[in-house]
Amino acid sequence: MRASEMREVGRLAGEALGGFASFVGDMHEGIASRTFRALGPLGVPTRLVHERATRTIYPAVRRALAAGPRSGAGLVARRVPADALPASASRAGSLALGALNGAIGDALHRSGSDLALEMTVRHEGPRTSKLAVFVHGLCETDDAWRLLSDRPTYGDLLSAQLGYTPVYVRYNTGLHISDNGRRLSDLLDTLVRDWPVRVEEIVLVGHSMGGLVSRSACHQGHEQEALWVGPLRHVFCLGTPHLGAPLEKAANVAGWALGRLPETRAFAKVVNGRSVGIKDLRFGSCSEADWCDCDPDEFLRNRCQDVPFLETATYYFIGATLSRGERGMLGQLAGDLLVRYPSASGTGRRRRIGFEIDNGRHLGGATHFHLLNHPAVYEQLRSWLTRPRALAAV
Repeated sequence: MRASEMREVGRLAGEALGGFASFVGDMHEGIASRTFRALGPLGVPTRLVHERATRTIYPAVRRALAAGPRSGAGLVARRVPADALPASASRAGSLALGALNGAIGDALHRSGSDLALEMTVRHEGPRTSKLAVFVHGLCETDDAWRLLSDRPTYGDLLSAQLGYTPVYVRYNTGLHISDNGRRLSDLLDTLVRDWPVRVEEIVLVGHSMGGLVSRSACHQGHEQEALWVGPLRHVFCLGTPHLGAPLEKAANVAGWALGRLPETRAFAKVVNGRSVGIKDLRFGSCSEADWCDCDPDEFLRNRCQDVPFLETATYYFIGATLSRGERGMLGQLAGDLLVRYPSASGTGRRRRIGFEIDNGRHLGGATHFHLLNHPAVYEQLRSWLTRPRALAAV
């Protein structure tokens, strides 16, 4: 870890401790406000004294608590070698950064934090005319594709068997999906322009949020007439919450309910402090119009304007459930633990995503993260990629 990153860790730890003081202060204020309202005019003198004291005490406690971790991290940072590798260089550090960016990546980006991930790509093997671009999901990084198994990754297998060059994207999943979609489109345009051979085919493979980012990139790239959209042929969405994720909907309800009472409003601030990237998963937002000029914490309002599929590419989905069958009770209730099958397949009661009937697959007895590296998933990808183009478009 670099010295600047160590200092930033200290700053975040200090903010967390200081935030606890603010949390206690907000709770105190919420509880006291109900008492003073009950007392009416009789409580005004006491209330004035109380407010003056709390407005002095809690900020002082916050500053004191925040100072300790910052000072400690500063001392450690002075001993870090100048040539130290960044935290992202190790798998453990990369996974920690991915989780942190997913949770509060928008705040890290706004503050210019050294811990905020930028969108980058890396490729493996020889540079061929066919690119398989892998886009990870929420709180993940590009290391996620080999996280749960020692088996070769999808990229390894597509390279060895079908001649694709694997390209892995790393990005800040705490930002809006549409912002990451725009960044991905711009990055792929640069990649194609600078590629040493003419790119004839591009395949996008997105896991979870990565599928939404891929769809957003396709839509924005098409509108901008980006160079990379021409050779795009296939878009695979693995466990993607096209119609939203139940945990984010539950968090939205919890934040709204906690904000109704002064005594619990402090808890609402904590719940609603999650990143805008997470909030975009409430209904599967892919477009800036879905969130622009509106309250991100409004109660379960679906503003999504579904972006159309590109006519020049074929879109596919693979969704998992804990139950063997997609209609099993456990699968219907819990889906793959994070995404329910109707959302992964885009087949809701009121919203439908336009996947063709032959371009979807159910994986039974699996969780959300099994989709990152599973033999059945790879065989299905391979089958779709090798079938005649005319059939793929049907």
